[in-house]
Amino acid sequence: MPRFMSPMIRRRPVTDKLDEESRAVGPNAILPTNQESAQPSIEQNDEPEQPSDIRVSEGSFKQIRDESLVLLSQGISHRIDRSEDGPFQIFVEPEKRRTAQFQIRLYHLENPPRNDNPPLPLKFSLQPLWVLAVPVVCTLLDFSNAVSQMNSAGIADAGKILRGEWWRAITAMTLHGDGRHLAGNLVSGFLALSLLHYRIPLAKLVPFLAVASAVANFFVALTVQTNFRSLGFSGFVFATIGCLAVIEFRLMPRETHGMLRRFAPLCGAASLAVFLGLGENADILGHLYGFIAGLLCGFIPKKKTLRWGAPTGIADISGVFAYYILFAIGWTLAL
Repeated sequence: MPRFMSPMIRRRPVTDKLDEESRAVGPNAILPTNQESAQPSIEQNDEPEQPSDIRVSEGSFKQIRDESLVLLSQGISHRIDRSEDGPFQIFVEPEKRRTAQFQIRLYHLENPPRNDNPPLPLKFSLQPLWVLAVPVVCTLLDFSNAVSQMNSAGIADAGKILRGEWWRAITAMTLHGDGRHLAGNLVSGFLALSLLHYRIPLAKLVPFLAVASAVANFFVALTVQTNFRSLGFSGFVFATIGCLAVIEFRLMPRETHGMLRRFAPLCGAASLAVFLGLGENADILGHLYGFIAGLLCGFIPKKKTLRWGAPTGIADISGVFAYYILFAIGWTLAL
């Protein structure tokens, strides 16, 4: 049975105890010289490590956002991370794991999650309006003659573009021949941009689509190299259709209905481009080059961003400004 010492009893120093032991063993005894043996061992009471957080859910950005709102409504603290593979994840403290999983499971019982890559319904969104505002405003200014010689200064003239007036490839997208021409581009552009919006925020791709459309107009001038003039927002619309086709192609599961099933979006988009791109006084080369440029833009976003979604950030706001700045630069040089 161990003996308990009262805190009032004075303990002898360790050195006195060693002197007594040396006298007990004799003058010729060899005493230990190791510092660890000469001093009493002091045990350090390290604080126990806190257990790491436990993952309770994994999925797309929309799914994790909804589940996070559920946990917040129940007062369950958590954090959201994104794995290297793409999915978003929710982590909670170990003692809150069961409660968090129960609340998430209860939510999904009342709101069953959708399958991966479901068919998108044709719905309308107000997001394309900030994109279409540029051709609307510029065309109305041209029709009202509010700005003198706006049409002649901004139309895409192949000869002048090749002589160094490259900004005409940008400004020509904002001009139209008449109200029917403008209305047709607005309707088709609104539908195409609405579908693209459900896959990725428009601000992440619209600046690239505008640049690609301008490059397409430049290649039209480079191909024709004659007295060829064109205008209209249709090149941008065809670039959007091509971009959307590649995005759907990339998201199509490889094992679903064989490999040929994956090419259905590309074939459908090509057929639509041919149907809309042909006609009297149509800029066929501009439509073709715009569609090809849009196909390349479809490879810009990462697949995990398309599949799992992405939150709206500061980069989206900068994309909106970049889109407006591009046309502002073009018209500043033209006028």
